[in-house]
Amino acid sequence: MSIVKCCFEAGEGHDFLDSFVQKCTDPGCCCGCCSALRPRYKRLVDNIFPASPQDGLVKSNMEKLTFYSLSSPEKLDRIGEYLFQKASRDIYRRRHGFVIIAMEAMDQLLLACHSQTLNLFVESFLKMVQKLLESTDPQLQILATQSFVRFANIEEDTPSYHRRYDFFVSKFSAMCHSNHGDKPTRDKIRLAGIQGLQGVIRKTVSDDLVENIWEAQHMDKIVPSLLYNMQVAEKYETVSCMETDGRDGVEDDPTRLAEACLRELVGRASFGHIRSVLRPVLTHFDRHELWVPNDFAVHTFKIIMFSIQAQYSYSVVEALMQHLDAGSGGGAARTRVRAARASVLSNIVAIAAADSVGPSVLEIINNLLTNLRASVARDSEKESEEKLYQEALINALGEFADHLPDYQKIDIMMFIVSKIPSGQRAGKPAKPDVMLQSILLKSLLKVGTTYKTTELSKAFPAAFLEALLRLSSAGESCTRALLQRILHTLLDRRGNAALLALPTVDYAELGLTVEKCSRPDLIFISKHGYAIFSSLYDGLQLESNTVENVEAIYTTLALLCIELASEETVPDMLQLILAIQQSALNNPVLSTAQQCRLHAVALSLCALPAHVLVLPALKDYVSKIIEARREEAPHLLPPLLEDYDNLSPSRMPSKMPYLMIDQMALCECVKASGIEGSRLQSPLPYSAGGAPGLAHRHSWVEAGAAQGRDSLADIAAGPAELDSANSSPGVTRHTTQSDSVSLEALRRAANGPSEAEKREAERKKASLNNTFRTAPFDYLLHLTQPKYEIQDKLQEIFSSLSQEPLLAGGSPSAKLRRDHDHVLPDLFLC
Repeated sequence: MSIVKCCFEAGEGHDFLDSFVQKCTDPGCCCGCCSALRPRYKRLVDNIFPASPQDGLVKSNMEKLTFYSLSSPEKLDRIGEYLFQKASRDIYRRRHGFVIIAMEAMDQLLLACHSQTLNLFVESFLKMVQKLLESTDPQLQILATQSFVRFANIEEDTPSYHRRYDFFVSKFSAMCHSNHGDKPTRDKIRLAGIQGLQGVIRKTVSDDLVENIWEAQHMDKIVPSLLYNMQVAEKYETVSCMETDGRDGVEDDPTRLAEACLRELVGRASFGHIRSVLRPVLTHFDRHELWVPNDFAVHTFKIIMFSIQAQYSYSVVEALMQHLDAGSGGGAARTRVRAARASVLSNIVAIAAADSVGPSVLEIINNLLTNLRASVARDSEKESEEKLYQEALINALGEFADHLPDYQKIDIMMFIVSKIPSGQRAGKPAKPDVMLQSILLKSLLKVGTTYKTTELSKAFPAAFLEALLRLSSAGESCTRALLQRILHTLLDRRGNAALLALPTVDYAELGLTVEKCSRPDLIFISKHGYAIFSSLYDGLQLESNTVENVEAIYTTLALLCIELASEETVPDMLQLILAIQQSALNNPVLSTAQQCRLHAVALSLCALPAHVLVLPALKDYVSKIIEARREEAPHLLPPLLEDYDNLSPSRMPSKMPYLMIDQMALCECVKASGIEGSRLQSPLPYSAGGAPGLAHRHSWVEAGAAQGRDSLADIAAGPAELDSANSSPGVTRHTTQSDSVSLEALRRAANGPSEAEKREAERKKASLNNTFRTAPFDYLLHLTQPKYEIQDKLQEIFSSLSQEPLLAGGSPSAKLRRDHDHVLPDLFLC
């Protein structure tokens, strides 16, 4: 290698005349005599450097270099390469002052260049930045980062396909993890690293033709670096994206800048790139065990939810749900991690709910229910953390549903009910089924608390109501109580549930809110009232009922009475009250304590319609019973007790019929208030076990039909007998008592019914119409069932025919029959 060099380079001789009289300042140059032999761009570059680095960049000469660059853009690549060579020598010689001047010059040239010619200069610029970043001097690293950020903010018209940023991603990520001994210097290096990553993101994410920054090799460096700086904050304060714009001190605080960079990264992510960001986030929390406690996890995922495009927010929820059960290990530690993840989910799921539509809603709900079922399957009585996990999932379900429209809440509740195992299997249900019932009912209750009932028909679609009523006969008392709480939540539209939690007869002191029942609600109860009341009635007959169960059913019935406050519903409610009282007297499976509770509940419910609808006669009657019971049988009044074992035989409910609610008295009270009471006179349509219980087997349908058949028979009997007598030769017609009866029937048919018969017929007709209009189909079917099997009846008729002669024994026909019976055997013997 030659120890001397020349200022000329191949192909640069044409610049000789441009600078003939200028002196060469490079001491290593072989020319020595003048600078006329050196290219002009080199002389312009050399002139921007002062004799002492403390003097800084020579601005006048810098302006000349800038003008030359704009005039001759084809020389930009050479200018950049020459500046890079000079800076490399200065870095090697540790002349950092000249390095800073060279970097400043490159920055000014970069800003002055037009976007069309920028590619000619960028390669040298990036090599210069890389050279500074590779140095160990923090000042040069920070300087290089600042230059790179300026470059990242320049918009290029034409991307450079061959440009790569692998080194910058790795270096800036390493700077984010700086552990420099001096804290101010460490913070500056970390701040520069975050700024550099932000610059890389801005430069690459907006153009799909350049390097794909969303690849795992890059995201695995960028995302953990940002999270590493965010997690050192003393206090986590999560705000929405709009609120971050006005926050001060972001550029000086690594924690806040890392948060802003993460927001920008997530905000720029498209649907296909969301997973690329979330995967390293979840991995970082797993590796560094940041789930417990979960404050930082909640903070981070809220930032992601606030920054992500609204239509993609459910993807974050979906990814976190799929990660709930991930990870190695087992035992209580893993369960705590699951519970912490579920808690994070419950904190962010509400943000996604507002923008979730269609299948994404049910998909999220289905995933939550799937995790709940999996939790129940592995649940152990010793693992209290598993309970926390289940509660967190239920809270997540409730938070998600709370931000959905009401029609979607109904769909969610119906979806949850469809997942609940039936409580009517043969034998005792298995423990997992019981636990799953309880967990899913808690989830249903959580969703139900977010629903605002307007009309009962909307809150209780037919399929949903049927499923709820089917669950009312579940084997576990706690499950039945939970179901009643769900009904309370959906029925209570005026905030009366808390006031009606315990049975009482003093409703005037409660301050209940009562409004007149709407027409749609009346139509609803006319369709489903019998099914609802029958289910609640059957629920009171269960031997395993606790005080909580009875109080819960009382609250449900009281809410129905208030929400359906109307004169049309009073007879139905009073019928149910009478049936409850009757079951307390006649049901053999009920203990003495349960009987006393039912009597107290029946009287409490009887006092409610009188208060709600202001029925003076009924109120006076109930008040008399209350006073009488207070004197003689306080155990038949609220409150409900756990133990009634100290009752003497004379104080048993069955021994005090005079203290019971009388059906006829109720009917008179209702009529006195102007309410139709015909339904109260009919047999009670309830019995233990769900089948309608009747005082007798004959229904009003059979009675009416029998009466019609008898009348027609009376009318037809006379003419039939007369015709038979006249057409039979040798038979003398005798006038008997039956003839007079038949003639009397003819006279009644000719003259028409009397006034009393007309009133009775109208009453029966009204009763018939009312029953067909209000009674359920099953009830009507039961009433119209025949009292006997037709095959048995036919056998009975044929038996009677074979045993008794149809005609009298002394008639000629009888004699002829006997003669015929004697002749037949002789014929057969021949």
